[in-house]
Amino acid sequence: MGIRKSLEGALKDEGYRVLLAETGQQALEMIASEKPDLVLLDIWMPGMDGMETLSQLKARWPHQSVLMMSGHGRIEMAVKATKLGAFDFAEKPLSLERLLVLFQNVFNLKDLERENDALRQQLQKGQSLLGRSAPIRSLLALIQKVAPTMGSVLITGENGTGKELVAQSLHRWSSRHDEPFIEVNCAAIPEELIESELFGHEKGAFTGATQLRRGKFDLAHGGTLFLDEIGDMSLKTQAKILRILQEQKFERVGGSQTIGVDVRVVAATNKDLRLAIEQGNFREDLFYRLNVIAFVVPPLRDRGEDIALLADHFLELASHLYGKELRKFSDRAYQVLRSYAWPGNVRELKNLMERVVILSPEPESAWISDAEVLSHFQDASFVLGMQEKLEKVQPQKSDLQNLRNARQEFEKAFILKTLHEYGGNISKAAQVLGIERSHLHRKMKSFGIE
Repeated sequence: MGIRKSLEGALKDEGYRVLLAETGQQALEMIASEKPDLVLLDIWMPGMDGMETLSQLKARWPHQSVLMMSGHGRIEMAVKATKLGAFDFAEKPLSLERLLVLFQNVFNLKDLERENDALRQQLQKGQSLLGRSAPIRSLLALIQKVAPTMGSVLITGENGTGKELVAQSLHRWSSRHDEPFIEVNCAAIPEELIESELFGHEKGAFTGATQLRRGKFDLAHGGTLFLDEIGDMSLKTQAKILRILQEQKFERVGGSQTIGVDVRVVAATNKDLRLAIEQGNFREDLFYRLNVIAFVVPPLRDRGEDIALLADHFLELASHLYGKELRKFSDRAYQVLRSYAWPGNVRELKNLMERVVILSPEPESAWISDAEVLSHFQDASFVLGMQEKLEKVQPQKSDLQNLRNARQEFEKAFILKTLHEYGGNISKAAQVLGIERSHLHRKMKSFGIE
């Protein structure tokens, strides 16, 4: 008890928030609810000893950082602790200077791991706000201007435009970039669980609340909380969000203790919140609290000059991710991509590039033709209209097949795809393709489709 209290005082003087547990079981329960950055664990404890506690801890939270300590340090004990996953081993009597160095080493490693995770996610998901068009240049300039401030931000835009990327950029370019960025999709959480998710709950607050749980506001302390699809939040929860924004404090569900919090809130929605206010579905006072600075993310159809850049970017990411050879689009393929309205915006373009990489057969050419790109679109009316339009255009040099072969290649692929989607039902496929059943039969025969 004496050592724990002494360490608590010394570490608090150094600016750390310290939690104390007397036994291994108590420590495991506290880790489950509080998720600390670092655990300092003694070998000798009443009941379950430090090695068993470490073993159980690592089995449940393999990435939790742990420092072991003991007054009877032996090499074999230190080796065993390291094999079980401890970061390092400190001997008693503890030197505060030595302990602080070990702490810094742990936190430096965690920072490096976070950076690596961010880079890996960016490589896999293409998480970057790309573009050279005037709307994107204006958006990036506004982000750089607003990011260093504490102003509340409301991001609006259609689904798939990249609202989450704007929020991430605001965090990355702010003074909070080393602190947590926590995301909450308000539309994906059931109404009865949203308050527990945001504010946390005390043990026994409701049926199934077997332990204390920290909420998203708590986890985002010092950093940024991104509330996506905030227009889907109930009026009751909106009132609590408004209070937190005004007072910077909250209580967990089932609790009475007031918890202070330092969080920058960035909200996003694809809804018209002014209309929602008129209909009584959104609080006007919360709207004005959030809408200090408004960001409008443009749809992809208003960023035509960015389509080729984004297509190349997502094609390269998908090729790397799936281990495929990187190919290039022909001029006519780019023409197809620029002609589409992209109702699903950037997300739809990214998905199409993945389909091109995953579903295309072994390439006979380093170029991706217009016919190949068209075969992966799911909008039949656009595909047929684009096909007719391309027939009237002289093929570019980068198209390595003549127009007749390109059309036949596309028609065969598109018919096969449609037949597959409708389980080989020729009547249904003909109806979707907009041609007579007998015409489809002749096409199938000419292409050798059984």
